[in-house]
Amino acid sequence: MKNLFDLTGKTAIVTGANTGLGQAIAVALAGAGAGIVAVGRSAMDETERLCRDTGVAFRAVQADLSSLEPIDRIVAASAEAGNRIDILVNNAGIIRRADAIDFTEKDWDDVMNVNLKSTFFLSQAVARRMLVDGHGGKIINIASLLSFQGGIRIPSYTASKSGLAGLTRLLACEWAAKGINVNGIAPGYFVTNNTEALRNDPKRSSEILSRIPAGRWGDPGDLGGAAVFLASSAADYVHGIVLPVDGGWLAR
Repeated sequence: MKNLFDLTGKTAIVTGANTGLGQAIAVALAGAGAGIVAVGRSAMDETERLCRDTGVAFRAVQADLSSLEPIDRIVAASAEAGNRIDILVNNAGIIRRADAIDFTEKDWDDVMNVNLKSTFFLSQAVARRMLVDGHGGKIINIASLLSFQGGIRIPSYTASKSGLAGLTRLLACEWAAKGINVNGIAPGYFVTNNTEALRNDPKRSSEILSRIPAGRWGDPGDLGGAAVFLASSAADYVHGIVLPVDGGWLAR
């Protein structure tokens, strides 16, 4: 019987792959057989080692997605290696914290540019490549619990992740018939750089943990299964979902 989760021979672009969730997703896809084009603002030596340990091809592209400049370079990196782009994981994201009453235009624009604008235009560029041979592909957007809830003190992050959920559904509606599956994953509270301030605040950390039915912060590796599923042929008839991986947070 065919292994529906086997990604052997596929190539995946993963943004924000230098650390945290992006690194864990890249490693999970590599473990399922996919070659990795890893995109990040800083060195990706650890990600490369972990992916190569699985026996797959790996290429690093250093890029800052606060502007659209790197998009053509990212797409070209896969083509230069002679590979078709089969999977795109839009994970790169940043966060700014301040009371809404004090939030600045720069903090608004910086977050929206990375989390939403670059995600759309990279998806557009990759989809154009996917459509050339008619074989389609998989696009996975890393959304957030804040795609469903308001949160506090992160107005641009909440707006960007809510927008990303809508964009996921929009692109699914336009591209499903063309063979491109567009879906999202909404991580809950994970141990990453973005949550360091919350984890270092005893009061906020306690409040958060008390609401998570699983009773713990998520480990980046907890996202791997969802990413492999949505990238695989097991999800060929799955379009436009935003799958929470949150330890049960939204169920409470």
